[in-house]
Amino acid sequence: MYTHSLLPQLSFTFLFFLISHPIPTVGLPSNDSEFIRTSCGTTLYPDLCYTSLSRFASAVQDNPTRLAKVAIGVSLARARRIAAYVSNISRQADYGADPRASSALHDCFSNFGDAMRQLSSTANSRGGSSSFRFQMSNVQTWMSAALTDEETCTDGFDDVEDGPLKTDVSNRVENVKKVTSNALALVNSVVSTTSSALHFSKQVHGRRRLLLSDDGFPGWVSAADRKLLQSISSGPNADMVVAQDGSGNYKSISEAVDAAYKLQGGASKRFVIHVKAGVYRENIEIKKTMKNIMFIGDGIDATIVTGNKNVQDGSTTYRSATFGATGDGFIAQDMTFENTAGPQKHQAVALRSGSDHSVFYRCSFKGYQDTLYVYSQRQFYRDCDIYGTVDFICGDATVVLQNCNIYARKPMSNQVNTVTAQSRTDPNENTGIVIHNSRITAAQDLRPVQGSFKTYMGRPWKQYSRTVIMKSNLDGLITPAGWYPWSGSFALSTLYYGEYMNSGAGAGTGGRVNWPGYRVITSAVEAGKFTVGNFLAGDSWIPGTGVPFTAGL
Repeated sequence: MYTHSLLPQLSFTFLFFLISHPIPTVGLPSNDSEFIRTSCGTTLYPDLCYTSLSRFASAVQDNPTRLAKVAIGVSLARARRIAAYVSNISRQADYGADPRASSALHDCFSNFGDAMRQLSSTANSRGGSSSFRFQMSNVQTWMSAALTDEETCTDGFDDVEDGPLKTDVSNRVENVKKVTSNALALVNSVVSTTSSALHFSKQVHGRRRLLLSDDGFPGWVSAADRKLLQSISSGPNADMVVAQDGSGNYKSISEAVDAAYKLQGGASKRFVIHVKAGVYRENIEIKKTMKNIMFIGDGIDATIVTGNKNVQDGSTTYRSATFGATGDGFIAQDMTFENTAGPQKHQAVALRSGSDHSVFYRCSFKGYQDTLYVYSQRQFYRDCDIYGTVDFICGDATVVLQNCNIYARKPMSNQVNTVTAQSRTDPNENTGIVIHNSRITAAQDLRPVQGSFKTYMGRPWKQYSRTVIMKSNLDGLITPAGWYPWSGSFALSTLYYGEYMNSGAGAGTGGRVNWPGYRVITSAVEAGKFTVGNFLAGDSWIPGTGVPFTAGL
């Protein structure tokens, strides 16, 4: 049984620290509520939007930014109630006989707690309307992540037997998801009216402000971190060393993580852990409170973190990860993350990242189904290898994989390979999977029997699934149709699947699916939306120091 003695101490009123002039947390309907009704017309659930916000009309004062802030506050207040409900239900009943229900409840509480903590960072800015607009892309990312957390709560109950608990949780979370969706739509309305576009770089002195520097790293990676990532030997730079032979500070990664948490004490300074060569059979979690942690190994297939948790043995997909990173600013280099459960165990994650501004450089991810769970937030992968069978790059992050090798493995006899399963649930989310300048090919075990199995670039896990593959080499294992349906006609009209200037035997688009949401991208402007600079960047969260870079597409 999971019990939780401490809920995140967040209340509805925290949101109003964002506003330069105090706004009361309780308001009465006013004549100004027509502005709210009109604004709510842009949301997916306009009636719910109006009923939840109209009592704050006098505080909103016909201001779209204030309305968006209040909507975020309402969604957080409801999320807090859900977390309290899950905490109480966990204490009142013993779900030990059903490990799936127990795991699902644990995930719900954890995910809602993470969502609230992410959004509470907005309150700490204490800025006025101008600075809030500057931070709008942050807010959009956090709201998208909150939707992902809420969706994961209900996903965790997929394998739980039908009953009152499952129904009650699903109904409660569905209401919160709708409120969060409305808040995100109102945030996007504010973003669309500002002078800086969220998905496009601005012109600065005649040159584009881009996210990548000439060495290929995102602009949010500091000069010090860049040097660490480029260094061949990490020993001299490490704050801590893990070595199985006893030559380091600790013999296990788990011990090092526990010690790092105590030593770091929530400080923002980069903390570097060097993990020497070896096979570490552990399940690791870098929690939300651990920021700016960097792992440096001795190379792919030299430093290996391995596990075998899976949904068949009672874990949720989220909880099955061999290595999970939630704390912001996580970086890993020269390591292999692995889940050895095998294809017969279905969902079994090697690495799950919900870390904002996370970077993985020269890493390998090995598994079968759901190998790399790009769960949420902004992520960048460069020079990495990813192995799997079904949906092996999945999740709802805003993520670009660049210069990576993607290997389809041999699945079970009744399976097809699907490289991606993107899980965007709302059209206002800024999320998607982008594969750029990479290669999709057969792994060694699939190559001899490649003709016996079909391999697709992806399928839509959720309704607004978004995946773009551009300027990559697609080997002949890619089935001419290219993409695979999830179930019947689900999401085929609402997804966004795009291909741009790919090459290789599997890149021909003549036999591709004719779904309304699929497109062959022919415009460099359209494809440019999904470059590292445009898709991951934005003036609202890049601190005004964009590095000139001319590579672009």
